[in-house]
Amino acid sequence: MAHHKSTIKRIRTNEKSRLYNKNLKSYLKEALKSAFASENKEEGAPRVSKAFKMLDQLAQKDILHKNNAANQKSRLSKFQNGLA
Repeated sequence: MAHHKSTIKRIRTNEKSRLYNKNLKSYLKEALKSAFASENKEEGAPRVSKAFKMLDQLAQKDILHKNNAANQKSRLSKFQNGLA
């Protein structure tokens, strides 16, 4: 157990941000699953744009690495372009 006041506070803060980041990543996973589940372009377009927006926001906040976000966006657009 930590003894310094600042260390104890830092542990609390880290736990809060860990839970916050975990929650955001969970929303992202749901958005990606929803986008990949779309059957046609009309149905998938709003879902893909929502997922793109979330990926950009999480990369900007350093919750996701920018290259990871770019790879996910590339994968998603490849999928969308293959839809009829």
